[in-house]
Amino acid sequence: MNEQKITRRNLWMFPLGTVGRDMTYALFTNFLLTYVLFTRQLTAVQLSAITAIMVAARVFDALNDPIMGNVIERTHTRFGKFKPWLVIGILSTSAVVIATFNTALQGWRFIVFFGAVYFLHSIAYTMHDISYWGMVASLSSDADARNQFTSRATLFAGIGGALASMLIPMFTTGSLTLGGNASDAYGVIAVIISILSPLFLCFTVFGVKETPAAASAPKAVAPISFKRILSTILGNDQLRWIALAFLIHQIGNGLAAGGLASTYVYMDFGYSGGLYSVFNTVGLLATAVLMIAYPALSRRISRKSMMRAMLTVSAAGYTVMLACGLLLPDATARFWSVTIGYMFANFGQYSFYLIMMISIINTVEYNEYLHGTRDEAIITSLRPFLTKLGSALIVVFTSLSYIVLRVTSCTNQISQLEIDASTGLISESQKLIAISDVLAGVQAWQTHGLLLVITLLPFALMLLSYLIYRRHYKLDEGEYQRICSALEQRKGAAV
Repeated sequence: MNEQKITRRNLWMFPLGTVGRDMTYALFTNFLLTYVLFTRQLTAVQLSAITAIMVAARVFDALNDPIMGNVIERTHTRFGKFKPWLVIGILSTSAVVIATFNTALQGWRFIVFFGAVYFLHSIAYTMHDISYWGMVASLSSDADARNQFTSRATLFAGIGGALASMLIPMFTTGSLTLGGNASDAYGVIAVIISILSPLFLCFTVFGVKETPAAASAPKAVAPISFKRILSTILGNDQLRWIALAFLIHQIGNGLAAGGLASTYVYMDFGYSGGLYSVFNTVGLLATAVLMIAYPALSRRISRKSMMRAMLTVSAAGYTVMLACGLLLPDATARFWSVTIGYMFANFGQYSFYLIMMISIINTVEYNEYLHGTRDEAIITSLRPFLTKLGSALIVVFTSLSYIVLRVTSCTNQISQLEIDASTGLISESQKLIAISDVLAGVQAWQTHGLLLVITLLPFALMLLSYLIYRRHYKLDEGEYQRICSALEQRKGAAV
């Protein structure tokens, strides 16, 4: 099979593998705090403890992710260096996710359990996430092919995340709740997604073949050491700047999906998972078009020009969300206006995400140009690490918002009703009526506060990220091509 045929096959097998992974990621990252809020009785101290656990786990990932990248670099099997860790990681992650969402523990016993499974998830997910995205740099060095791999994998990741974001709230909140209560519903969904994740990853494990040219790498690999990890990161100025821009963007991009948007929808428009499913699905519609069209757009529009245009699109979307959410009196008109605004805001945000993903990967060749080593697994391990660190900071912002806006005064009442329904003390219909009464007592300043957090803060961080990228990231299309040509000349001269 020649290299062109391998690439065509990989362009399907590689992205298909991430659909289930991103369903798992959406469940654990976007819905875990919502699950805890609406199924557990929490004091402010306990919510703070959960926040501290999440942040501590991400600090732990600061060491774990680059080390895992280095371990992958030194893995030599007949299946390659990536695939063994894909299998080990996805099976371990599935086991942890099932355990996390299938427990009846409450109070501080639950907090201790939460800490254990959260750290275990960090370790397990890192194994297959770094392995998966690390493969991109080894599948092709051609800029256009790499754009296709990245955009298509991001598209299929978005499909997995969108499916989870649409179905999870629909079947865990409101009249369609599986088992009649949120706790049982999340448990069932966790089992289903944890079975689908390994099945989808089989496409990548058994279907992807690295091209001979892209798979070639120096035979001697340095031992694992913090010195090498730090020298790779600190010795690559373009990697440092794009890492900072990416982290700032990730915080803003994930604030709504991390739990704040669902809480806002439930508190302002009603305790219906269907409403949040619509909000999320419409919000992601335009991004699907972007992921499909990006390779063609990237041939005609420079990355920095596209970012400037998308910043304007997001600004318009956030303006619509904020103005309509604060001023429109009719609930139906307000909901649809906020949802449409979210779609445009998301369109710009995800274009930033895709551009920065490619920009991180392109520092692999820059590193080879500077130092003679690609260190692709170490470099690409920064992307999941920054995503995780960003999600930890999102939890901090989210928890602070909940505490300041006194959200737990509402969610604790709802979680008690969910507990009563799960133990048979009340029926599902009685539960829903009682929850409606609870939501009737929510104050306007609480919902308006949540809306402000998911509009003004994300745009401010997006703008800051853009300014850093525009001023400091130098690997535009022309410079990247020049570096690749120089590397080819070096290889030709060495033969």
